[in-house]
Amino acid sequence: MRGAVSGLLVVLLTGVLAGCDGTSADLPQPMEPTAESVSHFCGMLLAEHTGPKGQIFIKGRAQPIWFSSVSETIAFTLLPEEPAGVAAIYVNDMGSTDDQARPRPGAWVEARRAWYVLGSDERGRAGMGDMQREPIPFADRDGARRYQAAHGGRLLRFSEIPEDAILGSGNDAGGGNNREAAGSAARTD
Repeated sequence: MRGAVSGLLVVLLTGVLAGCDGTSADLPQPMEPTAESVSHFCGMLLAEHTGPKGQIFIKGRAQPIWFSSVSETIAFTLLPEEPAGVAAIYVNDMGSTDDQARPRPGAWVEARRAWYVLGSDERGRAGMGDMQREPIPFADRDGARRYQAAHGGRLLRFSEIPEDAILGSGNDAGGGNNREAAGSAARTD
């Protein structure tokens, strides 16, 4: 009897922990932006921006919050004034497109599962046309490594991207504190 109870507790705990890191099968599914989709921070239409984009679902809301860049998507998770209760974070999977300026429709990956190349020779557009070294997201590690071999940069996971690379100068290719070391990991509650 004790073994059965212990086994049940392990199964339940595993399910709870899976939901905490964004890996639950119950995540909202990514959506495609429409012609009217507006970027959260700059208030401009997503269609006016090139490169990978992001979307964040907040618990209790059916529609995502849109972002014109991966950096803006990550920044949302770092800012204390933004809503808590993140249910899912999606970014474009740049490993499934041939055109870095125009991600393929349907090419989304849960951001906390993605691999990122930070500090490559590719430049992304941050809000209002500022050029910066954008974290380039990939659904699989091999695709990220191929991109890194061709364009340079550093291979990182979501939680390893330095906060100052997102909120600081935007030119950090991997220095500084990461979110976990700084004690301000992305909110996932």
